Amino acid sequence: MKRRNFLQASVLGCAVVISKPVKVVAIEDLSGKSERELPSAFELDEVTINELQEGMRTGKFSGRSLTKKYLERIEDVDKNGPAINSIIELNPDALAIADSLDRERKAKGARGPLHGIPILIKDNIDTADRMMTTAGSLALLGSIPFQDAFVAKKLREAGAVILGKTNLSEWANIRSNHSTSGWSGRGGQTKNPYALDRNPCGSSSGSGAAVAANLCAAAIGTETDGSVVCPSSANSLVGIKPTVGLVSRSGIIPIAHSQDTAGPMARTVTDAAILLTALAGVDPSDSATGASQGKSQSDYTRSLDRDGLRGARLGVVRKYFGFNDQVDKQMETLIREIKKLGAVVIDPAEIPTAGKFDDSELEVLLYELKADLNAYLAKLGPKAPVRSLKEIIEFNEKNRDKEMPYFGQDLFIKAEAKGPLTDKKYLQALGKNHLLSRRQGIDLAMRKKQLDALIAPTGGPAWPTDWINGDHFTGGYSSASAVAGYPHITVPAGYVFGLPFGISFFGAPFSEPKLIKYAYAFEQATRVRQTPKFLPAAVLK
Repeated sequence: MKRRNFLQASVLGCAVVISKPVKVVAIEDLSGKSERELPSAFELDEVTINELQEGMRTGKFSGRSLTKKYLERIEDVDKNGPAINSIIELNPDALAIADSLDRERKAKGARGPLHGIPILIKDNIDTADRMMTTAGSLALLGSIPFQDAFVAKKLREAGAVILGKTNLSEWANIRSNHSTSGWSGRGGQTKNPYALDRNPCGSSSGSGAAVAANLCAAAIGTETDGSVVCPSSANSLVGIKPTVGLVSRSGIIPIAHSQDTAGPMARTVTDAAILLTALAGVDPSDSATGASQGKSQSDYTRSLDRDGLRGARLGVVRKYFGFNDQVDKQMETLIREIKKLGAVVIDPAEIPTAGKFDDSELEVLLYELKADLNAYLAKLGPKAPVRSLKEIIEFNEKNRDKEMPYFGQDLFIKAEAKGPLTDKKYLQALGKNHLLSRRQGIDLAMRKKQLDALIAPTGGPAWPTDWINGDHFTGGYSSASAVAGYPHITVPAGYVFGLPFGISFFGAPFSEPKLIKYAYAFEQATRVRQTPKFLPAAVLK
């Protein structure tokens, strides 16, 4: 998650070890061109989960062969060639897990659509295996949790092969207001596969770049504000930021319990819906999931309807336009297409409180970061490399050359200065957040115009990665849904100079079935996504 432009921008980019630590990518590597930067053709380019499953059913593929193919692709594209550097650690047991699942398929049949499917997860999601969980920080090197995060557990139960962990903006981009998305002390800099000098957006930057580059079937990201939808938009993906409580957060390194969630990142709406089905569920270890009882769906793919936009009342939130002329122009064309598909478009349909809770959002995040991160570290037990936010700050100071070569930890220091969650200042900020983003925000906008959902551009084309000045977001949408804890889906919408941008569908809590229906109908009618070409830089002519 990105905090630096909190008052200026709405899209906030705001995780067996590879034989040696991933080096920090040199500046010249971000734009330099070499013969190895164009990878060879890949058999699994743009192949969907259902197509992979059909291939295993017919014997064309096996879980092992798919896992091996993706591992070879990672070696070719992520570690060599264009070297997008999206994966921080590979699972040394991936092939053995795939073998076991292949035997099970032969003996009993497939568990479901994810049986044998290689999936990547962000390096802030606990796995009780031979992989570490570090949030990209050297302070957590060697940290192996006692048990899987609920999300990892659900993936394993569905038969997925957890292929490895993706790089991220360190600590999910909550360390500093001056950070560069996609950079971590442990993993270095992730690149955008559409133009290698451009940023993949954060903090689920590695998940976004890896899925876009076809290094896996799909991936899991996490979001506090923008960290699923922004990298999905910047990498021409479908990203689902679920209602807070639909997917458990237990075992995920936290920022803030009032906004945190995990969510799927995939190349198609269908694949994202398959993943969401696997992830959703009530978890006794995360009390927020109790609200999903009776509201979650047993199969989100039932919402896939090519005619799903017919009769839908969608409001256009114009507040989030105006940051890029070409994005605006293409959005107007897309809105006309949505109308042709049968939707009733109400334009404009503004969120009256947009921008009025930025200060209180940051206040809540800082309070909850200290409380939630300290609680997470305490559960790691006495062998944890660090046991509090205070110790992380001290570690970073002692290892400044490796952890803070480009930006500091000003937000960590501000969070450490906060008091407990009983503080009146925190409670007032949290109340303001919910009032302005929910009742006087999204709820009011939808009720006033009798809407089924709202739409806006998710974000603009990716900016050049800049370690000197940090990120420079241009605009787009994420914050109201993030602060409210409401669902938000982004779908590939177009390209500006070859750089992707997405369109957002968002609405009321637990309205994922509606949003998936609209997103799928839009996707099937437009079919915008293009495979990345790993260009050294954006082509400006």
